[in-house]
Amino acid sequence: MKGTGNGMPKIGVVVLTMGDRPAELGALLASVAAQEGDPVSVVVLGQGVKLPGLPDAVEGVELPENLGIPGGRNAGVARLREQGGVDVVVVLDDDGLLPRTDTFQLIREAFASRPHLGIAGFRIADETGASQRRHVPRPGGRNPLVSGPVTTFLGGGHAIRMAVIDQVGDFPAEFFYAHEETDFAWRALDAGWEIDYRADMVLQHPRTAASRHAVYYRNTGRNRVWLAKRHLPAVLVPVYLGTWAAYTLAQRPPLSGLAAWWAGFFEGVRVPCPPRRPMRWRTVWQMTRLGRPPVI
Repeated sequence: MKGTGNGMPKIGVVVLTMGDRPAELGALLASVAAQEGDPVSVVVLGQGVKLPGLPDAVEGVELPENLGIPGGRNAGVARLREQGGVDVVVVLDDDGLLPRTDTFQLIREAFASRPHLGIAGFRIADETGASQRRHVPRPGGRNPLVSGPVTTFLGGGHAIRMAVIDQVGDFPAEFFYAHEETDFAWRALDAGWEIDYRADMVLQHPRTAASRHAVYYRNTGRNRVWLAKRHLPAVLVPVYLGTWAAYTLAQRPPLSGLAAWWAGFFEGVRVPCPPRRPMRWRTVWQMTRLGRPPVI
């Protein structure tokens, strides 16, 4: 690891924005600037929009179109690579906030002390400090205040070792939105990297529903199929998809949402999303030991 003069890894920050939350973006960037330790490189990418005014130390990149969440992140990582010297990429939602000033120092220490740590996922908490169940990457959303190894991470706040991206590749741009983190996490696990959920690395974020996104149901259905087709051993694909279909029905979404989900599901079956690289059975067993076998 290249790191800084004090031997700690150098951090680069990627923030995507649609330009509709300038006040929240400004507050986030102020909380980034308030972090203890060495300065960090910060890139804000406008997804097909004109960016608001940014602090002098922040680089703004106006993308010609909305590339989706994974595509936008890939563009941010590419820009950090061009700048050079970044060891750990931190991705933050533009309406988030870092309530602690030592979060980046915790990231540096975690990655410096554990050479096999590939990804550290933040705890997402609202203004009261509470975490929604869907924001805890454990079955049932258990123990939000307890750190530990997990099989995936939250997109709103996380840190990834640049070497992991170099080895396993970018986020899947074809997904556009939904499950791109799981796709990346499965590849990282299969390559031998570890993923931690860190309760002490907090991103404060307004309480929201995932279904607020217009493409939520369709992309969720489609990308679950693509995820299985890309990464699971053949025998597990129908088990995984059957489990998620049953889970979706049990959640009793609105009829319009259910119709969109099934339309996405069958689009995923019909449309390929290469490459197919099934994970090793040892990875399946590792995920099972961590409480989330790749069938739930």
